[in-house]
Amino acid sequence: MPLTYQEMEGVLMKELRLYHHPVAITFLFTEDEVDRFREATPHVVPARPLTFCQWEIAARMEGKTVLGEKKHLGCSAGKIAFGWAELEEDDIRAAADDFGSREVAELVLRTKPHLPLKSLKALAAGPLGRAAVPPHVVHFYCDAMQAYTLATDYMVAAKTHPLRPMICESSAACGGAVFCHQEQTFNLTPCCRGSYNAGKTERGEVNVFIPGMQIGPTAERLHKRVRTTPAYTFPGADICKNCPLIEFERGSRKPKKEA
Repeated sequence: MPLTYQEMEGVLMKELRLYHHPVAITFLFTEDEVDRFREATPHVVPARPLTFCQWEIAARMEGKTVLGEKKHLGCSAGKIAFGWAELEEDDIRAAADDFGSREVAELVLRTKPHLPLKSLKALAAGPLGRAAVPPHVVHFYCDAMQAYTLATDYMVAAKTHPLRPMICESSAACGGAVFCHQEQTFNLTPCCRGSYNAGKTERGEVNVFIPGMQIGPTAERLHKRVRTTPAYTFPGADICKNCPLIEFERGSRKPKKEA
Protein backbone atom coordinates (compact mmCIF):
# COMPACT_ATOMS: atom_id res chain seq x y z
CA MET A 1 0.00 0.00 0.00
CA PRO A 2 1.38 3.44 -0.92
CA LEU A 3 1.99 5.82 1.97
CA THR A 4 -0.65 8.46 2.64
CA TYR A 5 0.41 12.11 2.73
CA GLN A 6 0.13 11.99 6.52
CA GLU A 7 2.37 8.90 6.63
CA MET A 8 4.85 10.50 4.23
CA GLU A 9 5.16 13.53 6.48
CA GLY A 10 5.59 11.28 9.52
CA VAL A 11 8.45 9.37 7.86
CA LEU A 12 10.14 12.53 6.58
CA MET A 13 9.84 14.41 9.88
CA LYS A 14 11.10 11.46 11.96
CA GLU A 15 13.89 10.10 9.80
CA LEU A 16 15.28 13.43 8.58
CA ARG A 17 14.87 15.18 11.95
CA LEU A 18 13.13 18.07 10.18
CA TYR A 19 12.42 21.22 12.14
CA HIS A 20 9.40 22.15 10.04
CA HIS A 21 6.52 20.57 8.15
CA PRO A 22 7.27 19.85 4.48
CA VAL A 23 5.13 22.36 2.58
CA ALA A 24 2.69 21.06 -0.04
CA ILE A 25 2.34 23.69 -2.78
CA THR A 26 -0.75 23.46 -4.99
CA PHE A 27 -1.27 25.57 -8.11
CA LEU A 28 -4.94 26.20 -8.90
CA PHE A 29 -5.44 27.15 -12.54
CA THR A 30 -9.25 27.30 -12.81
CA GLU A 31 -12.08 28.70 -10.72
CA ASP A 32 -13.45 25.16 -10.40
CA GLU A 33 -10.16 23.97 -8.90
CA VAL A 34 -10.23 26.88 -6.45
CA ASP A 35 -13.80 26.09 -5.40
CA ARG A 36 -13.06 22.39 -4.93
CA PHE A 37 -9.94 23.19 -2.90
CA ARG A 38 -11.88 25.56 -0.64
CA GLU A 39 -14.47 22.85 0.05
CA ALA A 40 -11.95 20.05 0.60
CA THR A 41 -9.37 21.85 2.73
CA PRO A 42 -9.69 23.94 5.91
CA HIS A 43 -7.57 27.00 5.23
CA VAL A 44 -6.65 30.54 6.15
CA VAL A 45 -6.04 33.57 3.91
CA PRO A 46 -3.50 36.37 4.44
CA ALA A 47 -5.07 39.29 6.31
CA ARG A 48 -2.88 41.68 4.31
CA PRO A 49 -0.51 41.30 1.34
CA LEU A 50 2.58 39.24 2.25
CA THR A 51 5.39 37.53 0.39
CA PHE A 52 4.88 33.92 -0.67
CA CYS A 53 7.65 32.73 1.66
CA GLN A 54 5.81 34.48 4.50
CA TRP A 55 2.69 32.47 3.56
CA GLU A 56 4.86 29.41 4.03
CA ILE A 57 5.71 30.41 7.59
CA ALA A 58 2.14 29.55 8.60
CA ALA A 59 2.38 26.25 6.73
CA ARG A 60 5.75 24.98 7.91
CA MET A 61 5.76 26.39 11.45
CA GLU A 62 2.08 26.55 12.45
CA GLY A 63 0.63 23.67 10.43
CA LYS A 64 -1.88 25.91 8.63
CA THR A 65 -2.92 25.72 4.99
CA VAL A 66 -2.80 29.14 3.33
CA LEU A 67 -4.89 29.85 0.24
CA GLY A 68 -3.97 33.04 -1.56
CA GLU A 69 -4.78 34.98 -4.69
CA LYS A 70 -3.00 37.80 -6.49
CA LYS A 71 -4.46 40.38 -4.12
CA HIS A 72 -2.88 38.57 -1.15
CA LEU A 73 0.66 38.63 -2.55
CA GLY A 74 2.76 41.68 -1.71
CA CYS A 75 5.96 40.75 -3.52
CA SER A 76 6.77 41.81 -7.09
CA ALA A 77 9.17 38.89 -7.61
CA GLY A 78 6.51 36.43 -6.49
CA LYS A 79 3.85 38.01 -8.71
CA ILE A 80 6.12 37.67 -11.74
CA ALA A 81 7.07 34.07 -10.84
CA PHE A 82 3.42 33.03 -10.54
CA GLY A 83 2.31 34.83 -13.71
CA TRP A 84 0.37 37.50 -11.83
CA ALA A 85 2.42 40.39 -13.21
CA GLU A 86 4.59 41.19 -16.19
CA LEU A 87 8.18 42.30 -15.90
CA GLU A 88 8.17 46.08 -16.28
CA GLU A 89 10.79 48.70 -17.03
CA ASP A 90 10.68 49.93 -13.43
CA ASP A 91 11.68 46.44 -12.22
CA ILE A 92 14.67 46.39 -14.57
CA ARG A 93 15.71 49.93 -13.67
CA ALA A 94 15.55 49.15 -9.94
CA ALA A 95 17.64 45.99 -10.39
CA ALA A 96 20.24 47.75 -12.53
CA ASP A 97 21.78 49.33 -9.43
CA ASP A 98 22.39 45.88 -7.94
CA PHE A 99 23.83 44.32 -11.08
CA GLY A 100 25.82 47.26 -12.35
CA SER A 101 24.06 47.62 -15.68
CA ARG A 102 20.64 47.55 -17.24
CA GLU A 103 21.74 44.81 -19.65
CA VAL A 104 22.64 42.35 -16.88
CA ALA A 105 19.57 43.27 -14.84
CA GLU A 106 17.28 42.54 -17.76
CA LEU A 107 19.04 39.23 -18.45
CA VAL A 108 18.65 38.14 -14.83
CA LEU A 109 15.01 39.14 -14.50
CA ARG A 110 13.85 37.74 -17.84
CA THR A 111 15.47 34.35 -17.31
CA LYS A 112 13.83 33.62 -13.95
CA PRO A 113 11.28 30.77 -13.97
CA HIS A 114 7.68 31.94 -14.24
CA LEU A 115 4.24 30.55 -14.96
CA PRO A 116 2.39 31.77 -18.07
CA LEU A 117 0.86 35.20 -17.57
CA LYS A 118 -2.62 35.10 -15.98
CA SER A 119 -2.70 31.30 -16.00
CA LEU A 120 -2.93 30.92 -12.20
CA LYS A 121 -6.12 31.67 -10.27
CA ALA A 122 -4.89 30.90 -6.75
CA LEU A 123 -2.09 29.21 -4.87
CA ALA A 124 -2.10 27.07 -1.72
CA ALA A 125 0.69 26.21 0.72
CA GLY A 126 0.09 23.85 3.64
CA PRO A 127 1.64 20.98 5.59
CA LEU A 128 2.13 17.86 3.49
CA GLY A 129 0.43 15.71 6.11
CA ARG A 130 -2.83 17.64 5.74
CA ALA A 131 -2.93 17.69 1.94
CA ALA A 132 -6.45 16.87 0.73
CA VAL A 133 -5.54 17.11 -2.96
CA PRO A 134 -2.27 16.04 -4.64
CA PRO A 135 0.26 18.91 -4.43
CA HIS A 136 2.28 20.03 -7.42
CA VAL A 137 5.46 20.61 -5.39
CA VAL A 138 6.68 19.76 -1.90
CA HIS A 139 9.02 22.37 -0.42
CA PHE A 140 11.46 21.60 2.41
CA TYR A 141 13.35 24.13 4.52
CA CYS A 142 16.24 22.03 5.78
CA ASP A 143 19.95 21.87 6.56
CA ALA A 144 22.68 20.62 4.24
CA MET A 145 22.74 17.03 5.53
CA GLN A 146 18.96 16.73 5.32
CA ALA A 147 19.10 18.13 1.77
CA TYR A 148 21.78 15.60 0.81
CA THR A 149 19.69 12.72 2.15
CA LEU A 150 16.59 13.92 0.30
CA ALA A 151 18.61 14.28 -2.90
CA THR A 152 20.08 10.77 -2.60
CA ASP A 153 16.74 9.10 -1.94
CA TYR A 154 15.15 11.09 -4.76
CA MET A 155 17.88 10.04 -7.21
CA VAL A 156 17.37 6.37 -6.34
CA ALA A 157 13.57 6.60 -6.48
CA ALA A 158 13.56 8.59 -9.75
CA LYS A 159 16.47 6.63 -11.26
CA THR A 160 18.24 9.81 -12.25
CA HIS A 161 21.80 11.05 -11.69
CA PRO A 162 23.32 13.59 -11.35
CA LEU A 163 20.92 16.32 -10.30
CA ARG A 164 21.30 19.82 -11.74
CA PRO A 165 19.55 22.33 -9.46
CA MET A 166 18.52 25.78 -10.66
CA ILE A 167 19.72 28.81 -8.67
CA CYS A 168 18.54 32.26 -9.62
CA GLU A 169 19.05 35.68 -8.09
CA SER A 170 16.42 36.09 -5.36
CA SER A 171 13.05 34.31 -5.94
CA ALA A 172 14.32 31.22 -4.10
CA ALA A 173 10.96 29.99 -2.79
CA CYS A 174 8.65 31.20 -5.57
CA GLY A 175 10.98 30.71 -8.53
CA GLY A 176 12.38 27.49 -7.08
CA ALA A 177 8.90 25.99 -6.79
CA VAL A 178 7.91 27.08 -10.30
CA PHE A 179 11.08 25.55 -11.78
CA CYS A 180 10.45 22.27 -9.96
CA HIS A 181 6.89 22.13 -11.29
CA GLN A 182 7.70 23.09 -14.84
CA GLU A 183 10.73 20.81 -15.19
CA GLN A 184 9.29 18.02 -13.00
CA THR A 185 12.59 17.55 -11.25
CA PHE A 186 14.29 17.96 -7.89
CA ASN A 187 15.54 21.46 -7.16
CA LEU A 188 17.80 22.88 -4.45
CA THR A 189 18.50 26.56 -3.86
CA PRO A 190 20.02 28.69 -1.12
CA CYS A 191 17.68 31.19 0.51
CA CYS A 192 17.30 34.73 -0.77
CA ARG A 193 19.46 37.44 0.68
CA GLY A 194 17.75 39.09 3.61
CA SER A 195 15.55 36.08 4.33
CA TYR A 196 16.95 35.74 7.86
CA ASN A 197 16.36 39.39 8.74
CA ALA A 198 12.87 39.21 7.23
CA GLY A 199 11.94 36.36 9.55
CA LYS A 200 11.51 33.86 6.72
CA THR A 201 14.35 31.52 7.73
CA GLU A 202 16.00 30.89 11.08
CA ARG A 203 19.08 28.70 10.69
CA GLY A 204 20.53 29.46 7.27
CA GLU A 205 18.42 26.69 5.73
CA VAL A 206 18.47 25.64 2.10
CA ASN A 207 15.37 25.08 -0.02
CA VAL A 208 14.64 21.63 -1.44
CA PHE A 209 11.78 21.11 -3.90
CA ILE A 210 10.41 17.75 -5.03
CA PRO A 211 7.63 17.36 -7.61
CA GLY A 212 4.36 16.23 -6.06
CA MET A 213 4.26 13.16 -8.31
CA GLN A 214 7.64 12.05 -6.96
CA ILE A 215 7.29 12.76 -3.24
CA GLY A 216 5.62 9.37 -2.64
CA PRO A 217 8.41 7.26 -4.19
CA THR A 218 11.04 9.41 -2.42
CA ALA A 219 9.41 9.00 1.01
CA GLU A 220 8.89 5.27 0.40
CA ARG A 221 12.54 4.85 -0.58
CA LEU A 222 13.59 6.59 2.65
CA HIS A 223 11.19 4.45 4.68
CA LYS A 224 12.46 1.22 3.11
CA ARG A 225 16.12 2.16 3.55
CA VAL A 226 15.67 2.95 7.23
CA ARG A 227 14.04 -0.43 7.84
CA THR A 228 16.63 -2.44 5.87
CA THR A 229 19.87 -0.65 6.74
CA PRO A 230 20.76 -1.27 10.42
CA ALA A 231 23.60 1.27 10.41
CA TYR A 232 21.29 4.11 9.36
CA THR A 233 20.04 6.42 12.10
CA PHE A 234 19.69 10.01 10.87
CA PRO A 235 21.45 12.47 8.53
CA GLY A 236 24.99 13.12 9.70
CA ALA A 237 25.23 10.10 12.01
CA ASP A 238 26.89 7.83 9.46
CA ILE A 239 30.54 8.69 10.15
CA CYS A 240 32.73 7.94 7.15
CA LYS A 241 30.61 4.97 6.05
CA ASN A 242 30.96 3.50 9.55
CA CYS A 243 34.69 3.14 9.08
CA PRO A 244 35.99 0.54 11.60
CA LEU A 245 38.94 2.80 12.45
CA ILE A 246 36.59 5.41 13.93
CA GLU A 247 35.47 3.98 17.27
CA PHE A 248 35.35 4.99 20.91
CA GLU A 249 35.87 3.12 24.20
CA ARG A 250 34.40 3.64 27.63
CA GLY A 251 36.69 5.89 29.66
CA SER A 252 37.89 5.11 33.20
CA ARG A 253 37.57 7.44 36.17
CA LYS A 254 41.33 7.66 36.54
CA PRO A 255 43.71 8.11 33.64
CA LYS A 256 45.93 5.14 32.88
CA LYS A 257 49.58 5.57 33.90
CA GLU A 258 52.10 5.52 31.14
CA ALA A 259 54.38 2.44 31.23
